[in-house]
Amino acid sequence: MVALDASALVALLFREPGHERVLDEIDSACISSVNVVEVMFRFLREGVGVDDSAREIARLGIEAVALEPETACEVATLVAETRSAGLSLGDCACLALAKARGIPALTADRAWAKLDIGVEIELIR
Repeated sequence: MVALDASALVALLFREPGHERVLDEIDSACISSVNVVEVMFRFLREGVGVDDSAREIARLGIEAVALEPETACEVATLVAETRSAGLSLGDCACLALAKARGIPALTADRAWAKLDIGVEIELIR
């Protein structure tokens, strides 16, 4: 099982480089609800409505995880700890979910490879 970053799911849905790696993990992947919003925003920028993007994401059958209070606290902590690395709130939501579940985080963001926060990072490209 892996926690998908928005960048990984976007790569899959838009057939960007690395999408094959995401496809290999999709059946056992989860994603934070924060990252789902990020993906939906990408669809909006491409001219796809919210309802259509929600259906496109849902058809993949990925477990979308609402953040529990403890995980939300971890997100806030990670935002503060990773500020110098330029991570977003969504990035930290993915990492906190991965940390809470003890699973790797799957991303296209190469900057994550330099992180030392107790989460295994897997790059898709």
